[in-house]
Amino acid sequence: MATVYVAGVGMTKFGRSPQTLTELCCEATSRALSDSAIQEIEALYLGVMNPEEFTGDSNIASRIAEALGLTGLPALRIETASSAGAAAFHAAFQAVASGSYRHVLVLGGEKMTHLSTSATTRILAEVIDRQERQCGATMPALAAMITERYRKRYRLSPARLERLLCRVAMKNHLNGSRNPYAQFQQAITEQTYFSSKFVSTPLRLYDCSPITDGAAAAILTSEKTDVAVSGVGQGTGPVSLRERDSFTSFRATQIAAARAYRMAGISPREIDFAEVHDAFTSFEIISTEDLGFFPAGRGGDAVEEGKTALDGPLPVNPSGGLKSRGHPVGASGVAQLVEVVRGLRGSAGAKLKREAKRALAQSTGGLGTNNFVTIVERTDSPLMKNLPLPPAPPPGRKRPAIKRTQPPALSEEGRIETFTVLYVTPDGFLPPLALALIRDRQGSLFMAQGEDVSHLKIGREVYLRQVGGRNVFTVKSHLMKVREALKKLLSRVPPLPAQRRRPGKKETP
Repeated sequence: MATVYVAGVGMTKFGRSPQTLTELCCEATSRALSDSAIQEIEALYLGVMNPEEFTGDSNIASRIAEALGLTGLPALRIETASSAGAAAFHAAFQAVASGSYRHVLVLGGEKMTHLSTSATTRILAEVIDRQERQCGATMPALAAMITERYRKRYRLSPARLERLLCRVAMKNHLNGSRNPYAQFQQAITEQTYFSSKFVSTPLRLYDCSPITDGAAAAILTSEKTDVAVSGVGQGTGPVSLRERDSFTSFRATQIAAARAYRMAGISPREIDFAEVHDAFTSFEIISTEDLGFFPAGRGGDAVEEGKTALDGPLPVNPSGGLKSRGHPVGASGVAQLVEVVRGLRGSAGAKLKREAKRALAQSTGGLGTNNFVTIVERTDSPLMKNLPLPPAPPPGRKRPAIKRTQPPALSEEGRIETFTVLYVTPDGFLPPLALALIRDRQGSLFMAQGEDVSHLKIGREVYLRQVGGRNVFTVKSHLMKVREALKKLLSRVPPLPAQRRRPGKKETP
């Protein structure tokens, strides 16, 4: 397999833009070509999540190839939800590594800000499970439920969790203030964070990445440059929350990271800085654990101790991340690669305190269902590769194991596994909306909508029923539990024997 190098990178400023998606992609390409000694392109790989609904245009690879003057060349669109840009980068890497092409253009882009927040939320929610959507679940709602479960598993008080999430938001906004391409270029204070409204408890406005327009581009080549792609990895996971083995980590990231580390011949300790998919602040914490940077449950401590700050031993999201740079979903995966290449070259807006030789980018598709890890390194000096390698990823199945498509029948009672109160609801749902993942008496998991937002707690017992095709739960109150216990107790008491009647005596009517 041939070594793949990065010849040039470029991106537009992220944020609200009057330009069309095609115009944004043309601008990013122009900047990548200006950054590259290579001007000849043999193929185009494009990562876009959903232009059909965001812009009304399909056949987007052909449209952009025509606008770039590349008609006649192979042009391919790649889509893996919010990791589409990273997926396009990996496909282009494989094309060059295999010898199919010498010079390939990778593009990622999305145009989103012209739509209303509710419309954009609906489009983004289409990547999650249909049954969960029917209950009113959105991406922020599911992220919040994962965050609440994380808090419970690692015994964090609500106040402690809020402090950790606040530290991530403050760090990334501070880094973004130094990035001329970032959507938000202003640091925030603790007071700013805590005065922001809840989007879906425990996540506030400053815990969620914004709706953004933008595009990013990279030129990959088989000709040696100053930066090489040394490791790539991809992993997938269940779409629905109810099918997961863990609610506090993303197996897809762990698989992708193991493959990338093994290909690069390194361990997590040899990464100098990283761009991590922080669509939500809690996802940065979880992803740094999944990538092997910190032990499970300690990612938040690392942020609080300054280990992931710009002057820390492992800077994470020195660009500001998706949280501050912005998140035009199809573009983010390529933008991360643009940022790490610039960081290695010393041309990034936020300057690292020490020289970096190797960097990692991690991109998440959907709710952690199609994730990518990419490792790039400088080629101007030999790098040490003598630390123990991580274990090899598990082998893939030899043949598909078809799973059932219909969930099991809903029982009448269950227990809350995790929950949230959603304040920014999709169309057709009124806020505040209580949502919970319920485990019923048979051990099956269901997403359900609550009758009210009171008494929500992991472990609480609930009643379950279906209303209009939606699962609905009611938290058992103390009085309900007492009545239920009395009913069970009385059912065990044997009935009194019938009283004998005296012969010849009539019953009194």
